[in-house]
Amino acid sequence: MEFEPLSLGNEVIEFDMMGLADDAMDIEHPVDEDDLLDNSTSTTTSASALFYIPPPPPDTNLEPYEGMEFESEEAAKAFYNSYARRVGFSTRVSMSRRSRRDGAIIQRSFVCAKEGFRVDKDKPGRVDGRVKRPRAETRVGCKAMLVVKIQDSHSGRWLVSNFIKEHNHELVPPDKVHCLRSHRHVSGSAKSLIDTLQGAGIGPSGIMSALIKEYGGISNVGFTERDCRNYMRSSRQRTLGGDTQLLLDYLRNRQAVAQNPSLFYAVQGDEDQCMSNIFWADPKARTNYTYFGDTVTFDTTYRSNRYRLPFAPFTGVNHHGQPVLFGCALLINESEASFVWLFKTWLEAMSGRPPVSITTDHDRVIRLAVTQVLPETRHRFCKWHIFKECQEKLSHVLSEHPNFEAELHKCVNMTESIEEFESCWLSLIDRYDLREHEWLQTIYVDRRQWVPVYLRDTFFAEMSITQRSDSINSYFDGYVNASTTLQLFVKQYEKALESRYEKEVKADYDTINTAPVLKTPSPMEKQAAELYTRKLFMKFQEELVETMTFLATKVDEEEAITTYQVAKFGEDHEAYFVTFNFHEMKATCSCQMFEFSGLLCRHILTVFRVTNVLTLPSHYVLKRWTRNAKSGVILEERASNLLNGSRESLTVRYNNLRSEALKYVDEGVKTAEIYNVAAGALQEAANKVALAKKNSGKSAFVNASGREDHSNQGSVAFNTCGGHQSGLEQPLSVDEQDRKIQKLLRQIERARRKCEVYRANLLSVLKDIEDQKLQLSVKVQNIKLGMKD
Repeated sequence: MEFEPLSLGNEVIEFDMMGLADDAMDIEHPVDEDDLLDNSTSTTTSASALFYIPPPPPDTNLEPYEGMEFESEEAAKAFYNSYARRVGFSTRVSMSRRSRRDGAIIQRSFVCAKEGFRVDKDKPGRVDGRVKRPRAETRVGCKAMLVVKIQDSHSGRWLVSNFIKEHNHELVPPDKVHCLRSHRHVSGSAKSLIDTLQGAGIGPSGIMSALIKEYGGISNVGFTERDCRNYMRSSRQRTLGGDTQLLLDYLRNRQAVAQNPSLFYAVQGDEDQCMSNIFWADPKARTNYTYFGDTVTFDTTYRSNRYRLPFAPFTGVNHHGQPVLFGCALLINESEASFVWLFKTWLEAMSGRPPVSITTDHDRVIRLAVTQVLPETRHRFCKWHIFKECQEKLSHVLSEHPNFEAELHKCVNMTESIEEFESCWLSLIDRYDLREHEWLQTIYVDRRQWVPVYLRDTFFAEMSITQRSDSINSYFDGYVNASTTLQLFVKQYEKALESRYEKEVKADYDTINTAPVLKTPSPMEKQAAELYTRKLFMKFQEELVETMTFLATKVDEEEAITTYQVAKFGEDHEAYFVTFNFHEMKATCSCQMFEFSGLLCRHILTVFRVTNVLTLPSHYVLKRWTRNAKSGVILEERASNLLNGSRESLTVRYNNLRSEALKYVDEGVKTAEIYNVAAGALQEAANKVALAKKNSGKSAFVNASGREDHSNQGSVAFNTCGGHQSGLEQPLSVDEQDRKIQKLLRQIERARRKCEVYRANLLSVLKDIEDQKLQLSVKVQNIKLGMKD
């Protein structure tokens, strides 16, 4: 690099090294990433190195040359940047010289953004000398530059002292030059339009679409979507000021209170800064997650205040089907890094236990974050948000074809198999000539994450495939809206929590103190009424009653597994298939309602009815839907196992014997000969059963002197092992040994039965304790409400 010889007696050379500060600005663009970092520490006046300066009107197509004069340093910079735009490269300020006399800049070098090479420096983001997310190398040592120096201090004019035209890299074509950093600028008119659209709740993508349409192309807009996001973020930061400090103070105060020692909150970045991403979860939210954290909804559609700051709650569904809170966040921006931080922080607050499934908005950035933080969790896009987006993206189609939306809903919601959906989808888009529609292609590629037929095998706690989750857009309804300030939000947040808690207590009260009306004589209905909460029982009852209109036809039988075709009377064309293992009491249905909602469908219940299964097997009663869902986790799991053992042992034995006996009945009536054989076999079995009952009665008598028997047996065993036999004892014959073994087995069986009775009694006591606790909680809440009134 060559410069005009200058007297150094009164001057000092100053090198501006801002191009090496890679972390100066957090902005990216697709062409030259290092350009994002230019001039962040420049000593020039008015920060001109950071912002675009409009080129001078005259001689805009002129090429620089040595001896060319400018009115000021800023005019020289603007001219060189305008020249760079025409040619296809980005510029930055590289080096300056100051006068030793007064410190004024007397020489400035403008270079190609690809000048020099990156210099590695120690940074806080490095781990063991490695960068977490290394950037692409963009500096290639280009020599192109323009050097200007001040002609004399009196006139203030600047003269080009050196100009190098040649570049050692490819130049950017005109249709992409707007991506280069020095040519990206959000104009005043664009800012006004962005502010207006942002105030109407439109996101960065929608705003960019409007700007492209307004300016006639992306190259005429003059900046990228990332610049638009950055402007929106900085606008929120300027407007909010210190309001987020109110939320931080509120969380600190709550955490300091003795009653809330387990309140969890975290701040991304410096906690003392007023603008940061914030997440918090109170103790009740964290406790609720231990009971109902199997499925989660993460909703970013809230814009809680006038600054359009994203308010993002984590919610789920409790045992009454009501929305329940798992934590909240206020996000300054919606970048991938912010969502990754948020999901990691939320997972830490929930003790590191990921959910089975999560539902979010249809957003590419959120999907990347979920994939990174929750790789084992089934990720679903909210179907209703996609339908809402459809009204915007396909507005011209909906206006021309009013029936299209209804047909789309039918295709998505009413298809029963993947093959049926695929066929229906292709037929629909071909009928309306939409095969090339970009948005439809996008959601079709993502179909496995929002179309119900692909998601039925995963639990989402919804009662039907077409139901909209109550937790979406509902937990804070009535308490938070677009005009709520952050200061008011803190108060509204408390009111929403209190309201939700009161509704849950009311549902608990109704479940305990009011008995549902039974509609059938089925023992299964009575059992379900005692197990489920009121709302869930009503849904189960609806499914059970519907079985009266369904028929189950056996279509296949292979060893222990039988397949039934289940259809409504007279509607065989809409049949479902249920496979049933009678011995294990396990059934699966092609509708997959149990997998999706946790309640048995009418099709499986129909098969249970025709096979005389009188009570619900324990593995089909999800604890999260029962009235004891929030009882002690460890204790209740043990008690549940005991209950299942005592309740099912008799039922399973009855069902198995009945099934085996019916086989003899079905075959035995075909001919007289077979009938005689079957009758003889049954008579022989009856004699053996009578003998077993008789021996069982004797065992009860022997049990009265059980201690003596055990002591004798013990001494015999000891003496035998020792090799010494008393002269009074004779060796046992084989028959006597068999009788001894049978006797011991009967004693073991009696002991096991007693244990079952004791365990069942213990369960009953535990259940009474839980009911009393719940009743006391309801009474306390009623007293509190009375005191308020």
